[in-house]
Amino acid sequence: MNKNDQEFLVQKIRTQYTEKEHTQLDELKELDAKVKRPVNVFAYVFGSISAIIMGSGMSLVMTDIGSTIGVDNPMVPGIIIGVVGMVMTIANYPIYKKYLSVRRMKYADQIMELSDKIMST
Repeated sequence: MNKNDQEFLVQKIRTQYTEKEHTQLDELKELDAKVKRPVNVFAYVFGSISAIIMGSGMSLVMTDIGSTIGVDNPMVPGIIIGVVGMVMTIANYPIYKKYLSVRRMKYADQIMELSDKIMST
């Protein structure tokens, strides 16, 4: 290992143990995450619930679970439950886009002000 490689490795290890100063760029990243995180969590949770509902409707139609739970004709309720889940799944993306645009409008002034400060320095 040559001298340059050793110095690089030493610097890399040192940075792990030094206190990192909080910059305006870090603040901008945190603000951006504050905008996107709740929207992403909502989209994942709503999409997962929608997929589970759609899958339960499909399995009600395609398996004998209906007779096990006491439904005489599981075809109609299974189709209805599956379609409801499918509609929810399809609606997830437009809801996500709308929710994200609302959050962006809410924080746009702060983000623009902070980004202007960063770019001017």
